[in-house]
Amino acid sequence: MTPNLNLWLIPILPLAGAAINGLWGRRSSRQAVTTVALVFSGAAFAMALWVAARFSSIPLPYQEFLAHWIRSGSFGVDFAFYLDQLSLVMLLVVTGVGFLIHIYSVGYMEDDPSYYRFFAYLNLFLFFMLTLVLANNYLLMFIGWEGVGLASYLLIGFWFTKDSAASAGKKAFIVNRIGDFGFLIGLFLLIQHFGSLTFEQVFHSIAPMSPETAGAGVLTAVALLLMVGACGKSAQIPLYVWLPDAMEGPTPVSALIHAATMVTAGVYMVARSHVIFERAPMALTVVAVIGTLTAFFAATIATAQTDIKKVLAYSTVSQLGYMFMACGVGAFSAGIFHLMTHAFFKGLLFLAAGSVIHAVGGEQDMRKMGGLRSKTPVTFWTMTAATLAIAGIPGLAGFFSKDEILWRVYQASWIYWVVGIVTAFLTSFYMFRLWFLTFFGEYRGPTAGTAGEHGHSAHGADQTHGHAGIHESPPLMLGPLVILAILSVVGGYVGVPGSLGGGNRFEKFLDPVFRSTAPALTRSITLPAKPTLRNNRPRVGSRKPATPLNWFLLESRSQRHCSAWDWHGRFTIATLNFPRGSPPIWVVFMTPWFTNITSTSFMAKFSSSPWSRVQRTFYGRASIKT
Repeated sequence: MTPNLNLWLIPILPLAGAAINGLWGRRSSRQAVTTVALVFSGAAFAMALWVAARFSSIPLPYQEFLAHWIRSGSFGVDFAFYLDQLSLVMLLVVTGVGFLIHIYSVGYMEDDPSYYRFFAYLNLFLFFMLTLVLANNYLLMFIGWEGVGLASYLLIGFWFTKDSAASAGKKAFIVNRIGDFGFLIGLFLLIQHFGSLTFEQVFHSIAPMSPETAGAGVLTAVALLLMVGACGKSAQIPLYVWLPDAMEGPTPVSALIHAATMVTAGVYMVARSHVIFERAPMALTVVAVIGTLTAFFAATIATAQTDIKKVLAYSTVSQLGYMFMACGVGAFSAGIFHLMTHAFFKGLLFLAAGSVIHAVGGEQDMRKMGGLRSKTPVTFWTMTAATLAIAGIPGLAGFFSKDEILWRVYQASWIYWVVGIVTAFLTSFYMFRLWFLTFFGEYRGPTAGTAGEHGHSAHGADQTHGHAGIHESPPLMLGPLVILAILSVVGGYVGVPGSLGGGNRFEKFLDPVFRSTAPALTRSITLPAKPTLRNNRPRVGSRKPATPLNWFLLESRSQRHCSAWDWHGRFTIATLNFPRGSPPIWVVFMTPWFTNITSTSFMAKFSSSPWSRVQRTFYGRASIKT
């Protein structure tokens, strides 16, 4: 007998918290508002963990019917929830990161006069986002889709007495409506041609259809319209313009909505609709091109920003581009993997930025910061972990997810790979620029507590926290930073690809969702057979065990071997010959700009392309051979 998981409780709990604080919060104490907000959001997270614990014992996909909603002839839509591997990942990300940000907000917003209203909106957002990821049909998903847009509007314009905040809220609302119009037209086409909006029925009808390789058909039209909606919600070209202005809202809003959850809704929707996109090669190409261009374009803008939150905003747009790049080449699991790791390190980056803003009294201009390393040590070390993760330093979460994307996009087109590598360099550059400007050198700003976001100057009063000078954040704010820093370090190990010696458990976990697909874009790469293993580790002759970082680990200065396991478990070796006396190669490749080159995608590039048969000059007479 199938157990009843009562999935409906997960979104209802934060809705109840929003209703209580929204209706009675003005007359309640701050402690009561805090208790309601944390208890109901924490209960939703606990419920999600309970569902995850029972996940292996239930038949999948699990569906939970609540009530009939619309009946018109043969067309019908129900209030029903849908749980599979994909929705479970989203469920845990939304509730887990959301709960941590609720805790952080208690300390960050403690002096705000509209404290109760903020938590009512935050809980309301959780309700709509959970409805979006648990819906079993496109119409219920669209309700959650519109709801998170409403919550975003309310939270971006939270300090509505400030003109820039009110304008930013309206801009986000209007731009998202443009995308939502395309989404809605796509739903109308699904109703017209397939007579349903339920995922199972729509995908069952589409599954026997062949990819539309001869031209654009109904599936291509539906996929492109859905992508219009995704561009609006996930801030892709040309509808990215609302996200940087959305930084006018409180920093916890930026962390929750504009980094970890809402902006990833478009990626989730495309992944959920993979059956449609895989049979529309033209639409998949559009997805990949838009993601690639957005990733690069936003990264170039981030390099010139001076507002610490604006740097992270454009970085978010760029990283979302990576996710769409992966989805556009049919690597949906890689896109979702990066979505998860991005929630960890980008949520941490925004919260750490909020801690910095808190420390300096509301200043957001990095040119007026500096020297904060010793004065805010916990914030410094946690932000360091997030910076290293997003830069792609080997061993951290961002390295595994980003490298998986780069490896998969190369199989579709080396152009995607080149743009992705260049974007990775730019990401490392602007993140370390932020890191150095904020924490190193001498403090260049005015006395803390003068004005700014955290002083609530938007409300026309010079209110501060009452702390003298630059100070570390309270424990309520630092706790979530530490937890997210740990996840930013270890979160990627659930998806270590076979090319790096792992089993790619994350991809295998999502495989039942995506396995019944007909890839529209594939190009296989044939690599040499596996070598003999000794002690379960690959060896090259009598040298040390080979790893993707053998550039600097092997004993010989005159010859170094680089090797990697590709995602099919096959093995490739590249030999680098350097003249004796040349500069040690590790000096170059240990820098953040080159960490992604030492990865699997680099090995694939030089072991499978015509370049592998050509001597390429590097460091004088050094050459690369295979």
